[in-house]
Amino acid sequence: MSAPIQPGSHKFGPDSATLLVRTSRKGAASRAGHDLVIEVTAWSATLEVGEDSAPTTLELDADAGSLRVREGTGGVQKLGDDDKADIQKTIDEEVLLREPIRFRSTAIDAGDDGRVIVTGDLTLVGRTKPIEFGLRVDPEGGIAGTAVVKQSDWGIKPYSALFGALKVNDEVQLELSTG
Repeated sequence: MSAPIQPGSHKFGPDSATLLVRTSRKGAASRAGHDLVIEVTAWSATLEVGEDSAPTTLELDADAGSLRVREGTGGVQKLGDDDKADIQKTIDEEVLLREPIRFRSTAIDAGDDGRVIVTGDLTLVGRTKPIEFGLRVDPEGGIAGTAVVKQSDWGIKPYSALFGALKVNDEVQLELSTG
């Protein structure tokens, strides 16, 4: 890799990294809704790196009850604090059901250009499914990556309102960045 990571165990969490969920909207009434940036505020991850500076395993645990709406763009009206609280309640009670979120890598392939492909098992609402995503290591050792999660693959029905005229897209984007 062009940006080697020191061998050993590297721990990340809210005090050293950011884990975000980005949602978007669709439907005839999509202009009424908001694209959301949601921060996971209670989580931990461990990246194990071998003597050759290549990542060997990645594990992540997150508290599904710790998701907090940080930003809402679009919409007819600005997203207020009451709206954010209502969204959080919906996530807790109807979407993620306060079930633990877990990821365990099954394979990590490091390229020579700082890119890493991570394959593993993601558990949401008690269902475990395989997922693959990319990470990038910058020259200072920072890590950034994104994964796309199709909610329905885990049995999650994407949120809808106004008799289905406003819907959250089935695919949401997860973003991890350190530093």
